Amino acid sequence: MATIAIRVKPGASRPRVGGRHDGPYGPALVVAVQAPPVDGRATESALKALAKAIGVRPSALSLRAGAASRDKLITLADPPPGLDDVVAALRDLAS
Repeated sequence: MATIAIRVKPGASRPRVGGRHDGPYGPALVVAVQAPPVDGRATESALKALAKAIGVRPSALSLRAGAASRDKLITLADPPPGLDDVVAALRDLAS
């Protein structure tokens, strides 16, 4: 099981995953989504964007903490090999 800290930026012009934000859960991966922060739509979009970026099914990700916050903890039950390297590379991208 792996835990990934993310920072959601709703209302972006286009979805993208990359960049770093020092949040309450430590260094977080920035996930920008077009969806508004209403009724969990931004969170759902962020999970889909993150899944695509790390190469897993969206159903493999679950929200562990931060349902009503931009800072979230995401759990991945069966992480692929090299997940830490992929997340670190995405954090290093310019946000």
